[in-house]
Amino acid sequence: MSRPSVSAKDVADLAGVSRASVSRALTPGATISHETRARVVAAAEKLGYQVNRLASGLIRNETGIIALIASEIGTPYRAQLLGALTEKLQQAGKVTLLINTDRSDESVERALRQAISYRTDAAIFLSGMPAWSLAETCQKNGMRLVLINRDEARPGSVLVRLDDRAAGERAVALLLAAGCRRLALASSEAGTPSLIARESGFRDAVRAAGLDLVEERIGVTSYRTGLELGTRLMARSDRPDGVFCTTDLMACGLMDAARFRFGVEIPRALSVIGFDDIAQAGWESYALTSFGQPIDKIAGAATDWLQNPAETAAARITLSASLVWRNSVRQLHQPHNS
Repeated sequence: MSRPSVSAKDVADLAGVSRASVSRALTPGATISHETRARVVAAAEKLGYQVNRLASGLIRNETGIIALIASEIGTPYRAQLLGALTEKLQQAGKVTLLINTDRSDESVERALRQAISYRTDAAIFLSGMPAWSLAETCQKNGMRLVLINRDEARPGSVLVRLDDRAAGERAVALLLAAGCRRLALASSEAGTPSLIARESGFRDAVRAAGLDLVEERIGVTSYRTGLELGTRLMARSDRPDGVFCTTDLMACGLMDAARFRFGVEIPRALSVIGFDDIAQAGWESYALTSFGQPIDKIAGAATDWLQNPAETAAARITLSASLVWRNSVRQLHQPHNS
């Protein structure tokens, strides 16, 4: 025979309090005396009572569910960001729903429609952008949008971005300070807003320095793409002596191609700078100088905004990437990590 579930009334009876006191005692942040909370918690534990957060949220027209819409979730940076977001959201009492997509607009829109069908309170976009019409549908249903490193904010949404262009500009200054004069830009064909901003900042700074720039751009953002990029650049008659890779994953592939396929010594003959500061960048085999993404700040900004009442105007939060200096760049004038 099935056993009847324990109710809030059972907990209230055992603790000798009202049902309203049980609700307050088991709600994070609710005002109630320490003694009463302790009695309620002890009674709940003894009876095996669990709060039905979904049911209580629906009464307030909330589910507590936040959809994370992302592609390439297996890459080191994306996995690290997803980990930070889920941790922050769980600490805020939210439940995350991960929807894996490809980079196509159709895939992203299917993911958002799926999120709407689950009555999610909000969607956090790590990949792609919803169409204006679909974003408006979300807002009409009370669903909030967080856009991380996307093109532009939507009304009633927040855009969290890095100053990627500034990082690209600084990469040029670092390579020039290391004595590099034949500079190259290595990137993928992903064409994301972040990559485009890093590329344009680097490109414009090279031109401002009066130097020629070699650019190679192929494939998806991956280690294998980095191998091919490194092979192409090292096979040139005018081989570069300084390269900025728009992600660390590609930089690792490029470094391996340079060292193992062409015997190029890093950093003596080639200086390399990446972006993301993934765990592999700190491995001794790479010791890659990189710009670190403030992942905890990104996750914190997204969570804090979701905890506040919805805004009617688009909000923008701009963060900076910090330089992490390692041994992949010649140290003529070594800068401090910042």
